[in-house]
Amino acid sequence: MTVPMKYSLLERIDSPADLRELNRRELPQLAGELREFLLESISQTGGHFASNLGAVDLTIALHYVFNTPEDRLVWDVGHQSYPHKVLTGRRSQMGTMRKYGGLAGFPKREESEYDTFGVGHSSTSIGAALGMAEAALLKGEKRRAIAVIGDGSMTAGQAIEALFNAGHRDDIDLLVILNDNEMSISPNVGAFNNYLAKLLSGKFYNGFRDASGKVLERLPSLKELAKKGEEHVKGFFTPASFFEELGFNYIGPIDGHDMETLVTTLANIKELKGPQFLHVVTKKGQGYKLAVDDPVKYHAVTPFTPCDGMAGKSAGKPTFTQIFGDWLCDMAAADEKLVGITPAMREGSGMVRFHNEYPKRYFDVGIAEQHAVTFAAGLACEGLKPVVAIYSTFLQRAYDQLIHDVALQNLDVTFAIDRAGLVGADGPTHAGSFDLSYLRCIPNMAVLAPADENECRQMLYTAYQHQGPAAVRYPRGSGMGVAVEKAMSGVAWGKGEIRRQGSKVAILSFGTLLAAALEAGEALDATVANMRFVKPLDCELVAQLAAGHELLVTVEENAVMGGAGSAVLECLAACGVSVPVIQLGLPDAYVEHGEQKQLLADCGLDGAGIVAAVRKRLAA
Repeated sequence: MTVPMKYSLLERIDSPADLRELNRRELPQLAGELREFLLESISQTGGHFASNLGAVDLTIALHYVFNTPEDRLVWDVGHQSYPHKVLTGRRSQMGTMRKYGGLAGFPKREESEYDTFGVGHSSTSIGAALGMAEAALLKGEKRRAIAVIGDGSMTAGQAIEALFNAGHRDDIDLLVILNDNEMSISPNVGAFNNYLAKLLSGKFYNGFRDASGKVLERLPSLKELAKKGEEHVKGFFTPASFFEELGFNYIGPIDGHDMETLVTTLANIKELKGPQFLHVVTKKGQGYKLAVDDPVKYHAVTPFTPCDGMAGKSAGKPTFTQIFGDWLCDMAAADEKLVGITPAMREGSGMVRFHNEYPKRYFDVGIAEQHAVTFAAGLACEGLKPVVAIYSTFLQRAYDQLIHDVALQNLDVTFAIDRAGLVGADGPTHAGSFDLSYLRCIPNMAVLAPADENECRQMLYTAYQHQGPAAVRYPRGSGMGVAVEKAMSGVAWGKGEIRRQGSKVAILSFGTLLAAALEAGEALDATVANMRFVKPLDCELVAQLAAGHELLVTVEENAVMGGAGSAVLECLAACGVSVPVIQLGLPDAYVEHGEQKQLLADCGLDGAGIVAAVRKRLAA
């Protein structure tokens, strides 16, 4: 992206070393230019927006004070990493953000030495930074590790586990920064809090604390009294007690948009030893009023006009997420035992309407996927009918709970698995590439893969009526445009259907690749079956197709290894049937970000790709 002259400071920054050449008084101007640049850039490419605007000042201050990349900077999730990318030599590439072959939407180690840890899922930063700090200690290297984590990510157990592991280690150079953008504590942020933070991070206070501790070593009762006094003073002014008990020196909260306070506080902390915890309060969307007023709407955006914002953008065809949300409300109206659970993905999973209409039956457990699944198991034990709405890639984080707490006890929990298959611009960290493989091997688990919008609604109903754990997986975005029937009639359990009759070749389609399979079927005069169920697999239909065709082709938007195609091979082997089979699906590699249509074509999962694979096999 070409940088206009209005970015007089920003255009001079090609690395954090350039940033550190600026006078401290110039940093607020740089922050304004960087926000303007991000608005201009993201409005053209789309991507995560409000969180990036909120992290501008903190990002500048971190790279200004610390010697990155020698000092390791680890971002949690990475929704706020765009300013970091701009300041670390990727400004000219921001126009390629999340596009095929362009910059990733999250920190990525292969992309830059400044991206010290690849992320996309939440709550990993503290553990990763602790590992880096420990490695520095073992290798005798003097550098600091800094983890920047949001208040939402702090709700996950993994973050708390890392805090427990890191505390009370006076030899570890670790700084954890809580980037808190919840409005509830904003009244606590002001001049006095900023002054207090500078005081608590300064050499005088910390030197006095260390020296007095040594003096009072021989007088335990006085030392304990002094320690209690310190705790009471700090606890009166700041919410320090929890982190102090874990062994961190707590500092804050401070205003995350006050550059002078940020730089001074970070510079003081840089001189301290042991685990430090800095609490920074920021505002999502800072600098762009529409995003400040509605940070949820502007969390992730498609291209828009800055002066108009996201207003007036056409909704288009209903998405699978919307279809799930409507079904959930309709099912809740029909069955008072239904309860809905989400791990902090109310909007993303389509549960806003359900939350509004059934607030007492709606549970957002925070970014805690493991807890979400076990919580659902507990509800099911008491006769309720939990529906867990979760992304495929996030359900991976609760795999033990899925097996041990739900499936082993054969509990009646329905999993609505969104973002199954490739997810386009979000890339491999968010792609649901493995759920068919990791679900179908679990005893008692049923796995359903609807082909279109109406099937999605009907199969959600079918899974819900099933006694035991059942998962319905559906992709991001919209489908073929099939009209959705209001009535919930369901589908025959464990049965697929033939959608096109042909000869020689039979294509067995699992899920929403049915349209591509039908296109290939027309070109090849092949039989096309909509299999619907991955587990229980319709072995009767598989045997029928094997008996009447010379070649079977399985098609799925899931890893080939262990997926639906593998289930077909197992079925054939169990039946003693020998017939050539082509397994088409996602390769044994991580598929990078880009347009879903392009990515599917690259994987040979469009109509042309299926035809090419079949003709190649027939020619051989």
